[in-house]
Amino acid sequence: QVQLVESGGGSVQAGGSLRLSCVASGYSFNTGCMGWFRQAPRKAREAVATIDIYGDQRYGGSVKGRFTISRDHAKNTLYLQMDSLTPEDSAMYYCAADSSADCSIIRPDYWGRGTRVTVSS
Repeated sequence: QVQLVESGGGSVQAGGSLRLSCVASGYSFNTGCMGWFRQAPRKAREAVATIDIYGDQRYGGSVKGRFTISRDHAKNTLYLQMDSLTPEDSAMYYCAADSSADCSIIRPDYWGRGTRVTVSS
């Protein structure tokens, strides 16, 4: 059974930083594309960043230059370093995993339950 467990969310002031983690179990961590999504109240879920098995990264336009996605194969852990946070970054953040290695369009097969990020002005 695949489990993705996020942690690291919380409340921070604008301009601050947070680091999200996602520990994967039961998932072939070395074979699939992984990513972070977020969903703010009354908005659609959006892809924030993806990373393939080789470490190649893609970012949504609004976070490019501020967020960094990474993965540690030895620890089966996905990370999202978020810097220069703004109130518009407030959302529930979800870890996602695709069985496919292709990150050109991530189609998650598995989701975590999410971790909440709140940024105050």
